[in-house]
Amino acid sequence: MTVYFIQAFIYLIAAVIAVPLAKRLGLGSVLGYLIAGVVIGPITGIVGHETLTIQHFAEFGVVMMLFLVGLELQPQMLWNMRNRLIGLGGLQVVVTSLLIGAVALLFNQPLTVAFAIGLTFSLSSTAIVLQTFNEKGLTKTEGGQNAFSVLLMQDIAVIPMLAFIPMLALPELVTAAESAQAAAEHHEQLSLVAGLPTWAYALAIIASIATVVVGGHYLSRPLFRYVANSGLREIFVATALLIVIGIAALMSLVGLSPALGTFLAGVVLANSEFRHELESNIEPFKGLLLGLFFITVGAGINFTILTDNFGLIIALTLGVMLIKALVLWGLAIIFKIKNSDRWLFALSLAQAGEFGFVLLSFTVQNHVIPVGVANTLQLVVALSMFLTPALFIIFDKVILPRYQDANNDQPFDEIDDTGKVIIAGVGRFGQIVNRLLVANGVSTVVMDLNATQIDNLRKVNIKTYFGDATRPELLHTAGIEEAAILVVAIDDRENAKAIVHYVKQTYPHVKVLARAFDKGHNYELKHAGADFIVNETYHSALKLGAKTLTSLGFHPFLVEQKKNMFFQTEEQASESLYKQWKFGSEGKQYDHDYRKLFIQMEEAIKVAMQTDRMDNHNSEERGWTPPPKGYEANFDD
Repeated sequence: MTVYFIQAFIYLIAAVIAVPLAKRLGLGSVLGYLIAGVVIGPITGIVGHETLTIQHFAEFGVVMMLFLVGLELQPQMLWNMRNRLIGLGGLQVVVTSLLIGAVALLFNQPLTVAFAIGLTFSLSSTAIVLQTFNEKGLTKTEGGQNAFSVLLMQDIAVIPMLAFIPMLALPELVTAAESAQAAAEHHEQLSLVAGLPTWAYALAIIASIATVVVGGHYLSRPLFRYVANSGLREIFVATALLIVIGIAALMSLVGLSPALGTFLAGVVLANSEFRHELESNIEPFKGLLLGLFFITVGAGINFTILTDNFGLIIALTLGVMLIKALVLWGLAIIFKIKNSDRWLFALSLAQAGEFGFVLLSFTVQNHVIPVGVANTLQLVVALSMFLTPALFIIFDKVILPRYQDANNDQPFDEIDDTGKVIIAGVGRFGQIVNRLLVANGVSTVVMDLNATQIDNLRKVNIKTYFGDATRPELLHTAGIEEAAILVVAIDDRENAKAIVHYVKQTYPHVKVLARAFDKGHNYELKHAGADFIVNETYHSALKLGAKTLTSLGFHPFLVEQKKNMFFQTEEQASESLYKQWKFGSEGKQYDHDYRKLFIQMEEAIKVAMQTDRMDNHNSEERGWTPPPKGYEANFDD
């Protein structure tokens, strides 16, 4: 027992040290686990041959991952994404598999081995790519959206790959494995289909899949309701594990991939009202077991192979990444992904993925790829993942600035209109302001630097100009001298501040109304001279908070009163807070005195919330007279 405790401690401390450090360096959690395994395995030799046994246990994390992937794949969502999934994602998997398989044939690999290698390297790293997209704010870009479609298709493609790979087994590897098994006198593996004729085996497989689909649809909900009524969270966790483990066991007993069964179960339960509860319960186990799996992969990397074949492995790694990038680039052209999005799409998916380790391990277990070849290919997968952060750095530092410079070189539109109001920035905030003004007959001149956004607005007959509001000549062309108001709603904090300062200094008669991102930005804009500032989330948050109180049973009139009190109390304190921010001691804008004032304001708000409306009647609340008789009945309707 002591040995197990020590081993668990070694694996956990390696993960705790390496993973946060890797994430801080922008390498991602998967690379962190791999690095941890490399350190405790090949480099220091702290762990030994037990890693292979632990890896078999940790592979259950892959089964859980595919269950969670299935939970996310609601049929309607898949249908809406069908063009990009099947077209873009399907072509990527097929073309990449064929090209890399052809290269493997050139290295004198058998056809079945070459095909298995092609399938393995057609996949990219979902964990690294999606995490990097989130960290760099690339998820909503066109390149990011298309990359997500390809990753989703790859995750789905893993299922048929796991089902198909055992059919590629090499006879000589099977014979050798059977001899070794007989010599070791291993216990016979449990099976429900051993010795059955082909037709009976086919019926058993169909029955097993039908059990998963029908049982998941009709039996899971009563089971979950029964367990949920107990009110014991640990029993719900046990039920979630029961389903995943039970389905994995059933698939193994009939000779199918456990991942296939759990994936199907996830898809069946994707529309269940208990889906989110299942995700939250399974996620910690999945994350821990997957992390353990990647640590064992890193610990099992044979550095002797790397040093003996350094040139070959580097060449294979760069070759795989180049082939994948070229395939992705070609598909980007076909599917009309343009400019920097095309580069992002091609570079972000050029590496091999975490499922590459899974498939290589699976091919070895099923006697498809020889162990020596698989060990070499594991190094290629790992090195390609290690190089992925460098690809994102190239995109950020080299490629993206070129396209931004190209956009900056694009000539600004000639503004041939003047308006009473000039709106700088027509994103989600500026659009609403412009629509309200135009609907009330107010003439506006709208300018923005986002060419795509401008094109979209022009398609719905909203006249917008491509121009930089920080350029004095553009403001002059837009008629700033005759304008009454300038609305600043651009998404750059510093540029917004610069526009406000310039206009108030040069055209003091123009009122400047500005959007702030937060309280600190609000103070900065006020210091620059803005006449009126609104925090973009303030009023929507206040409205949602008021709705929450109403939903909790507070009377609507009382909620409106409290909302007004909250707003007025903050307004009264805002000037004092601004002055303290502006003249903070020792140059610290959020110094001790500012924090003290803020705490006092919070206490004042609490006192105001406890004050009855009739204690301090405000004449400005004339609209809030006592409700007519029967109001509450009408309100409830």
